[in-house]
Amino acid sequence: MQTESFESGSGSLRVEWKTSNETVPGKGTFRLAFHSSISGRELQVAVDRSGAGAGTAYVQQDPHVFFAKVESANIEWSFTVDEAVTTR
Repeated sequence: MQTESFESGSGSLRVEWKTSNETVPGKGTFRLAFHSSISGRELQVAVDRSGAGAGTAYVQQDPHVFFAKVESANIEWSFTVDEAVTTR
């Protein structure tokens, strides 16, 4: 599964993710990667997880037009992406 393209003016993204309800115990996998919408090239893997869990990941790239791609098996998952905001 992949998302529609979206633009990041900073290239810094915060990803909140969650996996749950493994359908086959010990066999749930979740991989979330961000790709260039221009070339299709994988830029960064944000999450590569086996089993249930949750967390926050950060993507650090140049400003870009991205799409996210999920590869998953035997587990429910969700994620949100926000532009990371830094304070000085």
